[in-house]
Amino acid sequence: MCAWGKDIGIDLGTASVLVYVKGKGVVLNEPSVVAIDKNTGKLLKVGADAQAMLGRTPGNIVAIRPLREGVISDYDMTERMLKEFMRKVSGGSYFFKPRIIICVPSGITEVEERAVVDAGIQAGARRVYLIEEPVAAAIGAGIDIALPDGHMVVDIGGGTSDIAVISLSGVVESASIKVAGDQFNEAVVKYMRRKHNVLVGERTAEQMKIEIGCVYPQEEDASIDVKGRCLVTGLPKTITVHSSEMLEAFEEPVERILEAIHSVLERTPPELVGDISNNGIVMTGGGSLVDGFDRLIEARTGIHTVVAEDAISCVAEGTGKSLDSLNSMTDGTVNLSRRRQMN
Repeated sequence: MCAWGKDIGIDLGTASVLVYVKGKGVVLNEPSVVAIDKNTGKLLKVGADAQAMLGRTPGNIVAIRPLREGVISDYDMTERMLKEFMRKVSGGSYFFKPRIIICVPSGITEVEERAVVDAGIQAGARRVYLIEEPVAAAIGAGIDIALPDGHMVVDIGGGTSDIAVISLSGVVESASIKVAGDQFNEAVVKYMRRKHNVLVGERTAEQMKIEIGCVYPQEEDASIDVKGRCLVTGLPKTITVHSSEMLEAFEEPVERILEAIHSVLERTPPELVGDISNNGIVMTGGGSLVDGFDRLIEARTGIHTVVAEDAISCVAEGTGKSLDSLNSMTDGTVNLSRRRQMN
């Protein structure tokens, strides 16, 4: 049986796309990058192959990320990318069009929402349902969202950070800010330029974030050798960067995420704040894997904080689990603010 007739869950992220097929689990996890030939408009590569081209392309080839800050910035490319990923998942066999659930940030506008639905339909879906990221993240982290019990989820992705308090299958209070993994990378680039007079690329910044990035003082100071272009001489230069410097570089974006968490807690009804204090805060998304993030939030809020087991695929897993209830989906679970099911 091919995957094409089955229901599919898609975590359409700024940094990567994860596809969950009912009965199989997460079958695809690729970067949200497409490479096209500018002269012919031909799609050359999608996903990991296209990411390897970022910042390394000749004049006629351009590697782009069609999603920015959690929403579609290049509609045509997003549609083509989705189509390509769905073809990979289905093995190229088109029997029945699937029903698809796509994750969207909680602060999405109606226009952005419509663009996601249209892209899904154009890519070959029979029906498109939307689910908000923090809800999917909570389901994926194993939280029973149907109970009258407050849970707080902090989902730090590539383009957006979504913070939500969930109870009775609905979002009680939430905030979605455009500060996440991408902004951490930008902060590293700015810091290297300001402090060391060296220009590093986005991929190098990403590597530094993963290997030595931290947001809470560490006992041992890790270091990494970084290659970049010296802004004084214009020549290649290698320097050693320490994790304590990353702490300084990440200060501003991290502070903004902490402020958002604080503001959501301030607006949350007291009964639910009591529940959150008992249940703790659950962190999901790739950004939550930056060293010490859970310890920092715990130190600032006084609430026990844990990073979900499989933080990166949490949202996709949650989207997949919600496929089981597609037929009976109530206003609470899909499109919490307003139920939409578009043909």
